[in-house]
Amino acid sequence: MTNIYLVRHGQAGTRDSYDSLSRLGRKQARLLGEYFVSERVEFSAAHVGTMRRQRETAEEVASAYADARLPFPEPSADPGWDEFDFQHVYEELAPLLCAEDEEFRGEYEEVRAQIAASAGAHDAEVHRRWRKSDTKVVEAWTSGRYPYAGESWEEFLRRVSGCRVASDGTGDTNVVVFTSATPTAVWTGRALDIADGRLRRLAAVLQNSSFTLLGLRGEDLLLFTFNAVPHLSSAELRTRR
Repeated sequence: MTNIYLVRHGQAGTRDSYDSLSRLGRKQARLLGEYFVSERVEFSAAHVGTMRRQRETAEEVASAYADARLPFPEPSADPGWDEFDFQHVYEELAPLLCAEDEEFRGEYEEVRAQIAASAGAHDAEVHRRWRKSDTKVVEAWTSGRYPYAGESWEEFLRRVSGCRVASDGTGDTNVVVFTSATPTAVWTGRALDIADGRLRRLAAVLQNSSFTLLGLRGEDLLLFTFNAVPHLSSAELRTRR
């Protein structure tokens, strides 16, 4: 069996500069690496999406192995593991929602004002809280409510589901994948035979630097552990955005 560790990236940056790890995000990723080392988890292969926050998470984990003088495989980059482009979705669909939904327009304008007032402070609430307007934008995208020039929800699902992990097919091996919340939810959904709106609910609860453990035997995908954060020992270390 191939044990697949799906790792969500550590806490990311601000709404206007999300694709990088915050200082806390780097600490979360480092603690995850140290946990894997302490548990003597040996990985035969590693995969990573092409987003900066995913790559930086992989770097912190690899650094923990290097400091312990233990081998860690060079991650293979695969854009299939990338998160959907939330910023692009927002840029295209928010103006359309503003024109139709007065409540959305009010909250959207409030969020933009709070972003400006935060002056890029990573701990500002606006950067760490999911808003109703965020949900409405994502729902508009997943439902295909408006024309959208980017990747559709269905295309995203096909892309992520089509990812492959390295396996030599002999004995038990461990593979780690550094990805994001929604791709992790998609693969978890495959194990649970879920392919509808509940995937977004799975993604919504995933904590930063958490790992989800799946077992792959032939074509069978099994869920063993979901959203685990044994390396984050205190509440201030546990975040979801």
